[in-house]
Amino acid sequence: MNKSLLKILKISLPILLGVFLIWYSLSKVSIDELVKHFKSANYLYITLGMFLGLLSHLSRAYRWLFQLEPLGYKVKFGNSLMAVFATYLINYTIPRAGEVARASILTNYEGVPFEKGFGTIVAERVADVLVMLLIIAITLFLEFDFIYNFFAERFNPLKVIIAFSVLVALGLFFIFYIKKSTSKIALKIKTFVNGLIEGALSIFKMKKKWAFIFHTFFIWGMYVLMFYVTSFAITGLQPIPFGAILIGFIAASFSIAATNGGLGSYPVAVFGAFAIFGIAETPSIAFGWIMWTSQTVMIILLGGLSLLVLPIYNRKK
Repeated sequence: MNKSLLKILKISLPILLGVFLIWYSLSKVSIDELVKHFKSANYLYITLGMFLGLLSHLSRAYRWLFQLEPLGYKVKFGNSLMAVFATYLINYTIPRAGEVARASILTNYEGVPFEKGFGTIVAERVADVLVMLLIIAITLFLEFDFIYNFFAERFNPLKVIIAFSVLVALGLFFIFYIKKSTSKIALKIKTFVNGLIEGALSIFKMKKKWAFIFHTFFIWGMYVLMFYVTSFAITGLQPIPFGAILIGFIAASFSIAATNGGLGSYPVAVFGAFAIFGIAETPSIAFGWIMWTSQTVMIILLGGLSLLVLPIYNRKK
């Protein structure tokens, strides 16, 4: 496939998917109903949720310093923080472009070589993926009976067991094939997996590894708490099981990767997760939109401000 066409598809497809999902969510809830929920929402909880989100971003910027210090670079916290906010903002335009911009900001203002800065970002993403997998595992453990009964009521348990066994067998076959194969795709997958393992192990080689691990758990703890606290702002959503919060949070987190910053996909993901627990669709979608809007507004304001302030903050350089 033509490289320029591939770039266009990478940019346009998430946007088109986001537009479709916006239409889909608004087909479930009218704009008038959505506006009513925005007007009746308790903005004290929304503000608290935004504050918790801000704490997670501050922690992420501070955590980055632990990775850069062993490389011989004492980066200003202000530059690290503004680079993080700029990352989130730029990701709303072109997915994953923010990470490149984040490493470039340190190159421009702190003299950190791009490849080293980008390597630390990849390593922290590995840590984030591991914590996300831990959250999924905890959710499956806490809600195993509910999840099992949910699928057992809708599908034949024997068929579910057979399907699961087939998936496991296919997974093992795939792993065996990748290990033995010398094809370009197999080599890329092996390189990617080895990079993940190397990145994960590098965390334990840091001087301040325990501080890094603490901030990693703190960041994700704030994410979950932000999601939970904001749910209290929506009329008609409470009481809501904590299991629904966890599954809704996981679904919403994956939705951010599906479209630019979760545009359109975030409220639909929340609605789909909450529907499993029989929670009404109108407040569910309204919560998804309010949650996404509050965090997006914060990112646009702080990300835009960061891009404006960075040259002023570093004017001596």
